[in-house]
Amino acid sequence: MEKILVTGGAGFIGRQVCRELLGRGHEVRVLDNLIEQVHGNGARPADFPDDVELIRGDIRNGHAVERGLKGMDGVIHLAAEVGVGQSMYEVERYTSVNDVGTAVLFERLIAQPVRRVVTASSMSIYGEGLYRDADGNFIQDAERGAIREGQKSWEPTDEAGRPLEPVATPEWKRPSLASIYALNKYVQERTTHIMTAPYGMEGVCLRLFNVYGPGQALSNPYTGVLAIFASRLLNGQKPMIFEDGKQRRDFVHVTDVARAFVDALELPQAAGGTFNIGSGKDRSVTEVAQALAGAMGKNDLEPEVVGKARTGDIRHCFCDTTLAAQKLNFNARQDFSEGLAELAEWVGQQTADDRVGNARAELEARGLVA
Repeated sequence: MEKILVTGGAGFIGRQVCRELLGRGHEVRVLDNLIEQVHGNGARPADFPDDVELIRGDIRNGHAVERGLKGMDGVIHLAAEVGVGQSMYEVERYTSVNDVGTAVLFERLIAQPVRRVVTASSMSIYGEGLYRDADGNFIQDAERGAIREGQKSWEPTDEAGRPLEPVATPEWKRPSLASIYALNKYVQERTTHIMTAPYGMEGVCLRLFNVYGPGQALSNPYTGVLAIFASRLLNGQKPMIFEDGKQRRDFVHVTDVARAFVDALELPQAAGGTFNIGSGKDRSVTEVAQALAGAMGKNDLEPEVVGKARTGDIRHCFCDTTLAAQKLNFNARQDFSEGLAELAEWVGQQTADDRVGNARAELEARGLVA
């Protein structure tokens, strides 16, 4: 048994990580700022585990971090501002919380080192996923031309104009940082790996793909796409889909993600690694929106495909899970249809403010939607 600090542990993923840690016999402490965008009134979440000590504090506050680290054996670092679109205009806030906050954590860890730090990263660092061209060559830096409303094709092409085939993205693909959020997460990764070994610690980073499940912040229009769709459907509105809806993603259940975090904390062979965490299965955004509408009994609310793109968005990116299977013994266990049914049941018991229109207006006002 170890004592583990979970930064951002009152959030959607964090609460599930806490439950997984408790289930394996660990003692758990959480440092979380309980910000309004995620937590509404800022109160302790109703489903926050009773056996977890909660310190309300900002990851950038050195004194709060010192208090959180006292007596700890390990850290799972989840505290972050999350949202590709919002990061493109709330640049100072995202960089301050994500990058400076991580710097404060590791500076305090110099005086109070732990055995291992596991940091949450994101598939967003890849930008476009891995592709294969018509000659069978892997393309790591696929790009799309200038995106304009009403264009006929959203797909990346090679220099000859031939379409590229998306394939599962492995960890060796070069980063392509297309948003401030992606840049932040890459800085968090590198900070973790740079700062652990010299101070006698071990570092692990997990690149999360699209995480879903009960407990998501339904009123946060910058959270995961399934939560955004669920909020729209709950309020009798059509899910809003950018581009043509055929972009492909990998959706992984929060319980699988929580298990991956604790395995990354415990398993000796994980030390020093960076791992993709996803289901290994890709689905189009439209397919997912329609499936969720069906699970919620809202089949009449067909997705609204807006035919526009947001700056920082990518076309296709889904998960190659080979390395995580080898080093973490990780394979996603949750069936997607069953997971959607569980999510739909939970959403039906919630209330949510649909703020998606406001978020889109913010992006459009800044020229970030074309």
